[in-house]
Amino acid sequence: MATSAVARETVFALRRQIAKIEGTLPERLQAPAGAPVDAPRNPTADVTPQDPTADIPPKNLTIVRRGLAVAPPDAFLRTGAEGLDTALGGGLPKAALSEIHGAATRDAGAVAGFALSLVGLILKQGPRLPVLWIGTAEIFREAGFPYATGLHRLFGIEPEQLLFSEAPRLLDALWTAEEAARMTALAAVILEIRGSPQRLDLTATRRLHARAQSAGRPVFLLRQAGEPEPTAAPVRLILSAAPSAPRQTIAGPLAGSIGRPAFTVSIGKSRTALPGQFTLEWNPDECSFEERRTREGRQEPAANPVPVVSASRRGKDPAPASGAVLAFAAVGSPAAGDQPSPGERAAHRRPRRAG
Repeated sequence: MATSAVARETVFALRRQIAKIEGTLPERLQAPAGAPVDAPRNPTADVTPQDPTADIPPKNLTIVRRGLAVAPPDAFLRTGAEGLDTALGGGLPKAALSEIHGAATRDAGAVAGFALSLVGLILKQGPRLPVLWIGTAEIFREAGFPYATGLHRLFGIEPEQLLFSEAPRLLDALWTAEEAARMTALAAVILEIRGSPQRLDLTATRRLHARAQSAGRPVFLLRQAGEPEPTAAPVRLILSAAPSAPRQTIAGPLAGSIGRPAFTVSIGKSRTALPGQFTLEWNPDECSFEERRTREGRQEPAANPVPVVSASRRGKDPAPASGAVLAFAAVGSPAAGDQPSPGERAAHRRPRRAG
């Protein structure tokens, strides 16, 4: 019996250590039946079996059962794409570290655009606080900086709301991100890193995740051209650019045009979701994502009741298609006025000198 009790106590101690690593308070774990329970650190966190309200968990607690966390709905940032939000269990966690991964450097624009779209969603829902973008000099030289005019037009972000911090070394960038992640005066923190540096390990990402949970603010880790190594981020999304659909008008798709920004989003890692892939379009007018549906093997643009391009103001119907072009002569029969002058004809007949 003593050996069995010691074994149960050891298992429960290991569960507490796992809860600390995952960012869940140990008091929110229930000990198995018959296992010894230590004195609670917070009297309001645990209830004794004699309490008649023992079966009713407090509202501010997260119940962990079989590795799945049940959190309140407002703890997630909904993207607007029902398929992706459902797969992630409600959306991206607000107070957590989220990893956005680009397989190659050429995907830096798509990764940055997706991160700015998430920032636009955050500013749309809450107070319009500034956002801090941290990166090394290497990543900014390789990928560049966002365009101020595009920030406002596409994402609803004022240029003065986006702050940049260029660090000479990765160690300085990590320190700046840890200090900024604990600040509640920022709406979000973005850390952009290129490659697979050794200092970006589980310990560094655990600190970022813990700071994000403590401040209740999201921290987005942008990985450019790096390997999908283990991190403490609960969610890892793999981003790449998707072909844009033609712009939609009242008369239908506008041929030869470029529509909304599109992203191919794959769930690389999630504690509650299965792997999946989605094609999302960013609607700059509504500041939300819309999932692109597929029908009969062909991709169709997301449904939008408001046309992006308005019809002609001079008439109800667009102009008809142009007919045959008759203003030019056929090839091989130049007009009389196009004949070369005698001087030009003589120069044309001269042999080309070699050397």
